[in-house]
Amino acid sequence: MHSGICFKGLPAVFDPRRRPWVIAENASTKEITAQINKCPSGALSYYMNAEENNNIKIEAETIAEVSTNGPLLVYGNIKIKHSDGREEIKNKVTAFCRCGQSSNKPYCDGTHRKVGFEG
Repeated sequence: MHSGICFKGLPAVFDPRRRPWVIAENASTKEITAQINKCPSGALSYYMNAEENNNIKIEAETIAEVSTNGPLLVYGNIKIKHSDGREEIKNKVTAFCRCGQSSNKPYCDGTHRKVGFEG
């Protein structure tokens, strides 16, 4: 689920109406990472190629919050095991789809608003 904060501060790089919607060449690494760090939903993330340990953990308690008529928000460090065997490490906040209509399952893409999900 995208928060406007995630992309509005750097429109030359992030524009959800454009395809591809991310053009990393339009800003410096410092500018891009600073913008992503402002993203409260966890919808955007990055890793540094030069880092030896890309699984840097943020010290935080893991909390799951059911948002009214929206996604399941999981705060903290989690490992997601996909049905195809892939694994991902997520930090900060991860928004999982509850409406079943996301085109980015298991993650929320905001479709719950379009379909009038209540729950």
